[in-house]
Amino acid sequence: MRFLSLVFVSLIFTCTSLAVAEDILIADFEGETYGPGWTVEGTAFGTGPAKGGFSGQMPVTGFLGRGLVNSFLGGDDPTGKLTSPSFKIEQPFISFLVGGGGHDGLAINLLVDGQVVRTAAGPNKIPGGTEALDWHDWDVSEFQGKDAVIEIVDSIGDSWGHINVDQIIQTEKKHAPMLKTHDFQPTKEFLHIPITMNAPLTWIRVEVDGQWVQEFDCPLTVSGRPDFFATLQVGQWKGQKVTLLAEKVPAESQGLELIVQSDKMSQEDTVYREKYRPQFHYTTRVGWINDPNGLLYYKGTWHLFNQHNPFSTNWGNMTWGHATSPDLIHWTNLPDAIQPDKLGTIFSGSGVVDKNNTSGFQDGKESPLVLIFTYNGESARFGAKASQGIAYSTDGGKTFTKYDKNPVLPHIIGGNRDPKVIWFEPTKRWIMALYMDAEDYSLFESEDLKSWVKLCDINNLGCSECPDFFPLPVDGDASNVKWVFWGANGKYLIGSFDGKEFKPETPTLTNKYGGNDYAAMTFSDAPDGRRIQLSWMQGGEYPRMPFNQQYTVPRHLTLRTTPQGIRLFMNPVKELESLRAWKRETSTRVVTPSSEYVIPWDRELFDLEIALKPGRTGKSALDVVGRRIEYDVAAKTISLDGIKAPLELQDGRLTLRIVVDRTSIELFAQDGEVQIAKCFLPKSNVIYRGFLLTAEGDDTTLEKATTWELRSIWKR
Repeated sequence: MRFLSLVFVSLIFTCTSLAVAEDILIADFEGETYGPGWTVEGTAFGTGPAKGGFSGQMPVTGFLGRGLVNSFLGGDDPTGKLTSPSFKIEQPFISFLVGGGGHDGLAINLLVDGQVVRTAAGPNKIPGGTEALDWHDWDVSEFQGKDAVIEIVDSIGDSWGHINVDQIIQTEKKHAPMLKTHDFQPTKEFLHIPITMNAPLTWIRVEVDGQWVQEFDCPLTVSGRPDFFATLQVGQWKGQKVTLLAEKVPAESQGLELIVQSDKMSQEDTVYREKYRPQFHYTTRVGWINDPNGLLYYKGTWHLFNQHNPFSTNWGNMTWGHATSPDLIHWTNLPDAIQPDKLGTIFSGSGVVDKNNTSGFQDGKESPLVLIFTYNGESARFGAKASQGIAYSTDGGKTFTKYDKNPVLPHIIGGNRDPKVIWFEPTKRWIMALYMDAEDYSLFESEDLKSWVKLCDINNLGCSECPDFFPLPVDGDASNVKWVFWGANGKYLIGSFDGKEFKPETPTLTNKYGGNDYAAMTFSDAPDGRRIQLSWMQGGEYPRMPFNQQYTVPRHLTLRTTPQGIRLFMNPVKELESLRAWKRETSTRVVTPSSEYVIPWDRELFDLEIALKPGRTGKSALDVVGRRIEYDVAAKTISLDGIKAPLELQDGRLTLRIVVDRTSIELFAQDGEVQIAKCFLPKSNVIYRGFLLTAEGDDTTLEKATTWELRSIWKR
């Protein structure tokens, strides 16, 4: 009767519409188990559906309801197979949501008569990517009326060695998104693109007069109010026909219709006022950031470039964001400086002022500002293996042009990337430090920033990625200069460099221990010979914010002689003190193991300097905004939230500087001998009344504490 009814209805409405049968649910994975008849083999799928992502997994989005199949249980290593009960194919399409890895050995398969007749997997095969699920359709019209089985397979233990599946249905219409286009002529400087954070990813290709110029993916808003608007600069194409070709757009999507032109960057009325916005640490206006890039100083302006995804709060679409500052503290975010092209996305690198015009790029009075970066095609669906390219500015950093003969250093090995370039005056050569593979780096030289020759290798540093290489005087003595070779996780070597070879004179060292501190880089051409460093506070959380991640405060680096030898010290730059406002001073107090003392304070943003004399035994502890800072006398360690670092007292004293923003705390101990950076998510409706000082095992003497309130850099 059901079939006859459908035929009857369709005959009646032949001239106006066709009846569509209801979808037939195969599995939605909403129960505590996979359901009757489903069988599980191996350990990857557990005993029932996942309720989202697992520990160590990026956020899983795009699934429906509360549950899904997720074989990341226990990480990427476990394997297994999940098999459905037999069912009859009644509709012309089987549709489902799928995500995760795309390697051979990962699949959702349709079996008819025991043979695999359709298969699919996730999109990810290399580091990066996203855990978002997306619709996939199988045309199964040729199998209608036959019995079938679905199996979900994870037989690989490797990076992206898992698969995510949800909402398997039989249907008369495809669910996979379609291609849509949006044509316009730019009349204003920017395009505002509506973004909803958990929407499925859409690939958007930008064509100008029919020519490919850019490509990116984004969680384009489907319907409703966007979470934020991404900014795409289009003013350079005024008078030309611009086409946005959006792939994987749901049929009901209104995202392209919500795009608007403007002469202002997006979010002007709300940006920098968000609930979790750091108030004096650098953040981008919207989108994701990670490594600082291209840091340089030129004619009174500090230039900060960064790994930026302008179209999402997740990693991807690596582009160089750009911000400038007159004082290292107050930053103005500008339009992105370098966009991906057909050689790949734009990974990390550095920047220099070419004062002698060795590159030949100068065109006018301004020295060329040259940015050196890694092209990475393997992180996108265009481009090639990692290579090194350059871009230059002849207008003081307002605009940048890519060198037309890129790459200047083709692919060598592995993921060779993150070039850090510095001028070496004795040989009048540019020196490039480049990450190669595993824990190995190399140095190269060039006369003109365009042609490079390898000099030497630096092996087994104990880290990978993001090298930095720079000279520093020891104890301020210009006649005693040593070179520092630095890696992404803060491991460093001190040694000598003659223009051809770096010779380490120390074992691998470290002075930073924070869990939220990675890929630090120093500024080129800083005035007064200072060596200023910025670092990415990797792993911070900013729920429901239009931005993601922040940087540390700028840090001044010095080399000093200690009883253990020459060591690197770091402290906040002196410019941070310009934010100091109201202050409170606390004089000497003695805290016994049976007592405690609260240093009064109730302001959100502050800079605290404190001097303590721990007892001969035991521990001294200070609670700051719910974070425990502890010195263990016997172990000779300082810790912040359990992150420990070795540290000796100096004449029995411990000096600390603690800088607290809305979502972070940075600890500098013994004048920067040890540094720990930590992000945190502030508790709602909790008001702290001060800093709790306690002692364990012996008395602790508070010699002095001075606390300054700090002003926001965003509120003018």
